[in-house]
Amino acid sequence: MGKRTFRVWRGDKDGGRFEEYSIDVDQGMVVLDCIHRIQALHANDLACRWNCKAGKCGSCSMEINGKPRLSCMTRMNTFKDDEVITVQPIKSFPLIKDLVADVSWNYEQNKKIAPFKPRPKDSDGNWRMRQRDVERVQEFRKCIECYLCQNVCHVLRDHDRKDQFVGPRFMIRLASLEMHPLDTEDRIPKIKDEYGAGLCNITKCCTQVCPEHIQITDNGIIPLKERVVSRYYDPILWLIRKIFPKKNK
Repeated sequence: MGKRTFRVWRGDKDGGRFEEYSIDVDQGMVVLDCIHRIQALHANDLACRWNCKAGKCGSCSMEINGKPRLSCMTRMNTFKDDEVITVQPIKSFPLIKDLVADVSWNYEQNKKIAPFKPRPKDSDGNWRMRQRDVERVQEFRKCIECYLCQNVCHVLRDHDRKDQFVGPRFMIRLASLEMHPLDTEDRIPKIKDEYGAGLCNITKCCTQVCPEHIQITDNGIIPLKERVVSRYYDPILWLIRKIFPKKNK
């Protein structure tokens, strides 16, 4: 494929700049391969996070020509021959060094969520579920926690409301629990007040960047928002709860 030019962000939390590197690119290479070649030939101290190189660990998230992507799944033949490839870290989280961002905030959000709490087993010692209910939550379990959805979320990235909104990745985690046919934990009050479901404005940008093609907005966030609305803002249900409080706790 010949020589290609890369503009790579170099720096840390105190500042930095883009630096250009020219390398030979071979047939079949992905952006992560090119970053490794830049490390080997031009910048041994270039920081880059990666692990599996198979699109399953989510570690190599970055912005490539302005679009959040997994660098191990971004093939070089998708770019024009004379196109300069600009590579920079994801922007919603603090920069550690070069292409590595500090995503530890996400782990703290996960700790806030009440874990799976199954109902008692049936009399024969088994649990029974409808296949359609199982399939509904299976999609959410494909998440590889690349945090690309967190990176493009306007609430987190542009408005920095990390104190009030857990972000699309953890709305999906909540959906996987709330919609599980065996789960008995009630998380709706916290979805409304603590996790910030009402802050999502349903732009679907999180869905667009998901490498696992999870329908984050349509199948996860919107149904959770509907559950919040049904419980707290439906006038008929509100009246029923007032008349029969013991039956509707």
